Amino acid sequence: MKMNLSYSLKFAKSLIFPKAEKKSIARKSLFGAVLCIGLSIVPLVVVTSVTNGMIDGMTERIIGLSTSHIQAYVAPNISKVKTVEAFTKYASEAAGVRGVVAAYPEVEISALAAGKNGRSGIEIRAIKPDIFVRNKSFEKLFEVCEGELGDFVSAGGEKLAIIGQKLSKDMDLHAGDTIRIITTRSVGENNERIVPKLTSFKITAVVSSGYQELDQFWVFIPLEAAYSSLSMESANYNIMIETQDAFSPELVAIQKRLADNFGRYANVYRWDQIHTAEFENFSSTKVMLVFVMMLIVLVATVNISSAIVMLVMERQKEIAILKSIGAKPRGITFAFLLAALSCGAGGLIIGLPVGILLTIFSNQLVHGLERLVNWFSTMGGGGEVHLMDPAYYLSEIPVEIPVNQVILIAIAVLLLSVLVSYLPSRKAGREKPLDILRKN
Repeated sequence: MKMNLSYSLKFAKSLIFPKAEKKSIARKSLFGAVLCIGLSIVPLVVVTSVTNGMIDGMTERIIGLSTSHIQAYVAPNISKVKTVEAFTKYASEAAGVRGVVAAYPEVEISALAAGKNGRSGIEIRAIKPDIFVRNKSFEKLFEVCEGELGDFVSAGGEKLAIIGQKLSKDMDLHAGDTIRIITTRSVGENNERIVPKLTSFKITAVVSSGYQELDQFWVFIPLEAAYSSLSMESANYNIMIETQDAFSPELVAIQKRLADNFGRYANVYRWDQIHTAEFENFSSTKVMLVFVMMLIVLVATVNISSAIVMLVMERQKEIAILKSIGAKPRGITFAFLLAALSCGAGGLIIGLPVGILLTIFSNQLVHGLERLVNWFSTMGGGGEVHLMDPAYYLSEIPVEIPVNQVILIAIAVLLLSVLVSYLPSRKAGREKPLDILRKN
């Protein structure tokens, strides 16, 4: 009798689920290997999903709130930026370029802010007030913590301001308070003296992007108020340019068209050119985390190899009988490889649903764990602990199940299960019936 595929499948089934109920150390080892693989897949799925969500969330905020899809750095001291009207008109010319959805003029000024609780360096972002309702990223990603945006959006040249939540806490400033902004200007015949200029702005709202590192120094004021009230000597003039898709292959072509449109008066850069260092850091961190998790899975799959070795030793008599009636070595090898593959599949059946479930409820789990840690910390006289500190992470984890990567994880686990079991399975197929019977 020749052992074909059907007999290999039947033998593999008998290896995992033998009909005769008897004590089998190898079978227990197989189920232990399945459990180990399942437990190792859970953190791999969670880490992959959470890092993807976090990186995508941070990327969305950096692109949408900081530079937009493309940013043009306009040369200072040219006629096109001397007045609000001229700068606004110059920015609107970019909106006519093919592929551009909207263009927003912006003036950035580094300054010093004084509040109830000392002083702090800030980055003034003078913008058209209606950007908070016109720009989808501003409208979606900024959360109003105090006050309202209405007065600011409808502002003309009024001295109104919107500040970040971290700056609000550090300086003890709230909606309705006054923030004093100190800029510098040069005086004298040859501009030899630098003197401070103090301007007060009323805070209409306190906002947060959920990523403290990004918005902790931002102070938004109307563009008209910057021109009329602040010293513009150290100002940087930018135009935030929005397209249909920040990740579109057409972005390079749009950048070139914008560069031709602006000519020598502006340098035009894509978002990935401006934030190269941040995104390389994100990518390397993600790769390292996934690599460590895959090592854990590899260690777990090695358990299958040892379980197959024990299974071969236990089933030597059956192997001898099958080979004596015509079973081929590759048929025996294939049966043991199928058993190893089944163990890997069993681990996936356990690990993937649990990992996906933990990912979906990751925010609730983190907040629950945070409350538990703070309870113990309070009992011990310690301070409050923030597991998701917005100074380093997003305050909320964006839940995202990366389907393609989950599929790759499943394929990798199945391949590893077969690879680590190949040598003992091959050895089982090469066993000689006479040698087995002589040993036993």
